Amino acid sequence: MSSKKILIVDDEVHIVELVKVCLEDSEYDILEAYNGEDAVKKARMEHPDLILLDIMLPKMDGYEACKILKSDPKTRDIPVVMLTAKGQDVDKVKGFQAGADSYMTKPFSTLRLLTELEEKLSK
Repeated sequence: MSSKKILIVDDEVHIVELVKVCLEDSEYDILEAYNGEDAVKKARMEHPDLILLDIMLPKMDGYEACKILKSDPKTRDIPVVMLTAKGQDVDKVKGFQAGADSYMTKPFSTLRLLTELEEKLSK
């Protein structure tokens, strides 16, 4: 069985590295993108099993990237977990309206992140 692919999208390299460290003991293939446009391109090319998506991104924000991915028949079934510093209720509602399957705020618990990923990937 091949390992699951996770696309990590964040403009802060240290966040991408932190998530990679959290996942290093898991058998996930990690893909990286650092802006919304690249996230959409990589998702369409690589078809990851899950996308961890920040909201505040250059070129295209996470809300817009999520809307595009969820409206595309090739990518709409990929679970999107928003992982962001934007923790207000209005931000969460906007995330879910954009099509996010889950919403986590930074700073995040490694255990909660792993649990969330395993839950979304098992569906």
